[in-house]
Amino acid sequence: MTTVLDRHFAPLQAALDLRGYRQQLLAANMANSDTPNYRAVDLNFTAAMRAALSGQGAAPALKTDQGGQLQPAAQPEPAAAFVAYQAGDNVRLDGNSVDMNRQQSAFASNSIQYEADLTFVTGKIKNLLAAITAN
Repeated sequence: MTTVLDRHFAPLQAALDLRGYRQQLLAANMANSDTPNYRAVDLNFTAAMRAALSGQGAAPALKTDQGGQLQPAAQPEPAAAFVAYQAGDNVRLDGNSVDMNRQQSAFASNSIQYEADLTFVTGKIKNLLAAITAN
């Protein structure tokens, strides 16, 4: 059963989850900039956000082998379906397609957008608290 608050914050939670997942992808690209045959990937954020809001594209849950293992970090359900190789990058002789300038730019831009989303969520929570505590 979803509450009014759940429905109100669902788009914001989805945006934060997807931005965080994209940040992980971009960081992995930068970490593998010298790995032979590594192909840079990125998340189509707009399509993933649409799918998240409509409830499509659920990814299978990861399983653990033993009871003592920690559960894997939650991945936004529709995100995996919208990860694709980055188009337009030059492939070096070793087969690597990571363009560090492009990755760093996308990483910084995504960080700013994540912070903006977080600021928006914080503002909504402050407004709700103000409404609750108002006499």
